[in-house]
Amino acid sequence: MDKAEWFEKAAQSILDADQTKAVEIAKESLEAGIEPLEMINNGFSEGIVRIGDQFDRGEVFLPELIIASEAMVAAVAVLEAALPTDKHKEVLGKVVIGTIEGDVHDIGKGIVATMLRVYGFEVFDLGRDVPISKFVEKAKEVDADFVGSSALMTTTQVGQKALEQALKDAGIREKIRTMVGGAVSTQHWADKIGADMYAETATEAVMKLKELAGE
Repeated sequence: MDKAEWFEKAAQSILDADQTKAVEIAKESLEAGIEPLEMINNGFSEGIVRIGDQFDRGEVFLPELIIASEAMVAAVAVLEAALPTDKHKEVLGKVVIGTIEGDVHDIGKGIVATMLRVYGFEVFDLGRDVPISKFVEKAKEVDADFVGSSALMTTTQVGQKALEQALKDAGIREKIRTMVGGAVSTQHWADKIGADMYAETATEAVMKLKELAGE
């Protein structure tokens, strides 16, 4: 079996949301002499991109996406354990993420957090109903590169604006990129409050954050 076939098998295991199969393929690819980073980047990562696109189009649903993400994490763990210390997948950045205080909806935010971890970000998920001060404290504590906030109601959306100001007041806004999302957020809103990025879907959030991380 050539590399392309290995990569396709890896991608398909993620599309099938089959963690057992994904881990099995990861182990077998190592025995076959396939470079771990190649399997991560060209195989399993391709699978999570595809299923993320399917989720965005409404072709698969939340449970499948979560299970697929867990399969990806498990397979990548096997491959990363086989890497020499100097070749471990680079951490793309530290992300503090949470749902704004007063808002208890966090499914979408949770998906973004999971997918960011899959793609190599170190994620600090604060959960839901998070006070503005906690975002700032955590960002300072971990020396975050990005701060992401989710709001699904107009009554909590104003918290995203307050977060921008709080980061400025703390003197750390200039070194942090901010991301907003959630049902009521828009690109116009992001521009209005001075956020660096808006994403409508989890896949878009990951792709945009990767672009920012590369700058």
